[in-house]
Amino acid sequence: MNHLFKKVLVTGLTLAMVVGGSTAAFADNNKGKGNDKDNDRDKGRDKAQTVQAVKTNYNDKNNKLEIKLTFDDVKGSDVEWAMRYIASLASKRVFEGYEDGTFQPRKTITRIEAITAAVRLMGLRDQAESAEAMQANLNFSDADKIKSKYAWATGYVSVALQNDLFEESENAVQPEKEADRLWATTLLIKALKLQNEAKTKMNTKLTFKDANKIPAGSVGYVALAIEKKLVDGYEDNTFRPNNPVTRAELAALLDRTGSQLPDNTSVRGTVNAAVSNNVLTLNVNGQPYSVELDAGAFIYRNGARVAASELRIGDDVVVRTYGGKAIFVEVKTLGNGNQLPDNTTFTASVNTTVSNNTLTLTKDGQTYSAQLDANVSIIRNGVSVAASELRAGDVVSVSTSGGKVILVSVTTPVNGNQLPDNTTFTASINTTVSNNTLTLTKDGQTYSAQLDANVSIIRNGVSVAASELRVGDSVLVRTYGGKVIFVQVVTPTQDQQTDFTVVGSLNTYTLNTSGQIATISINQTLSSGSVQTAVYNAASNLSIQGDMSLLTTNRAIELRGKNQVVHTIVIR
Repeated sequence: MNHLFKKVLVTGLTLAMVVGGSTAAFADNNKGKGNDKDNDRDKGRDKAQTVQAVKTNYNDKNNKLEIKLTFDDVKGSDVEWAMRYIASLASKRVFEGYEDGTFQPRKTITRIEAITAAVRLMGLRDQAESAEAMQANLNFSDADKIKSKYAWATGYVSVALQNDLFEESENAVQPEKEADRLWATTLLIKALKLQNEAKTKMNTKLTFKDANKIPAGSVGYVALAIEKKLVDGYEDNTFRPNNPVTRAELAALLDRTGSQLPDNTSVRGTVNAAVSNNVLTLNVNGQPYSVELDAGAFIYRNGARVAASELRIGDDVVVRTYGGKAIFVEVKTLGNGNQLPDNTTFTASVNTTVSNNTLTLTKDGQTYSAQLDANVSIIRNGVSVAASELRAGDVVSVSTSGGKVILVSVTTPVNGNQLPDNTTFTASINTTVSNNTLTLTKDGQTYSAQLDANVSIIRNGVSVAASELRVGDSVLVRTYGGKVIFVQVVTPTQDQQTDFTVVGSLNTYTLNTSGQIATISINQTLSSGSVQTAVYNAASNLSIQGDMSLLTTNRAIELRGKNQVVHTIVIR
């Protein structure tokens, strides 16, 4: 196995090395802080999460090929950090979404998916999808299952077998089995042809608290993988060998590892001119290179997805093309073209809300980003305010010194009833949701904002409809693109606070003259086997979570309330 083959294979197989949980860390100086996900979580997280799906159609071998770079289901703080990685991998056609247009970032990786990705990253996709490979006779005990249920993967399994990706003793592919950390670690070391070195480390004493869960015959593989900085433990000093890997986690590690390897699918160069007529111009190894940007190109700069106009002269970029157009551009190193004039005062307009202590402004048709000084003074309506009070569209007078912004004075504020955009904040519900509009009180000011079509609303730990929000609820709100995309009730209004919860099955309920539930009785089976029935009054603002048509006798329900009055019925 030549060196390049091994390096590419590392990228493919390391995909299964992604942690099984949110706090795991891999080879990184910030051990134990969720580095696979969190390093880029804060940077532009909200910018990326609701970007419309990019679909670019090309003709590939006389067949129409759709490359989808963003997915509507990659939303939520637990997965939105992976948007950049997903787009990068999809642009290489290495790790893609499903036929229904979803990516399913929280779904765990199966072994057949891991094998497929490994083969693709080895540059063997065409071979794996050739007629010869697809018709190969597999000698695994579950070959019939592969042929019938995973016919598309027959060639991948065949090519993987030819390239020693299976152990000699393996007699089944187990395509649907989750790829766990130990399986992936062992596979990775074998792929690197480091079995002999791993065997010399079989007597290593692993310091993980759950080291006893790692089989003796696998200790050397784990020890070597840690030594090679391919994988690390969790912040609680566990390895969790049986933890599965999610697709979002796969994308992060796969792309990060791949950035260290030769990439024959991309061009790397330096931006030498502003984008004009949708054409990106680079200097590549001393030679000029120009390429048209696809209408849906995914451009990633300084922690966020941005417009082409955000690219700056001097930016070091990686460009991935398809069909003669650039579909993915990532700025690896920022150029100096985004620096604001220093040691001076000028007028500009706020481009986006402050994020990571960075102010983004538009001046003379150009967009700039600059760090706020630790002692920056921000004036709005004649008073000193926090940076979060700056609004997109505010016209401001800006003073800079030492490369940082030291003074921002809002000279012409944008419409005052707009909520802070592209940020997260706490507020209280002012009125119930009407016409898909949420009205909030924040810092003594009342704001109204539209709910996004895919808004996520959490109450009592479960997803609910907007109608479940109550006047007086204290909520955590996240906005993007001028709309509310996330609402979580932090402290329910006084009449929705809970001091008792009862779980059982519905006995019956009565209605008042208005047709609303007045009382409800619930059956509970005691440890003795006898059934106890309890009757409760219902609050006038009773909340019902679930399908009301399912609220029938013997239905499993949960009652929540305060002072023996039920304010919430959860239909299970």
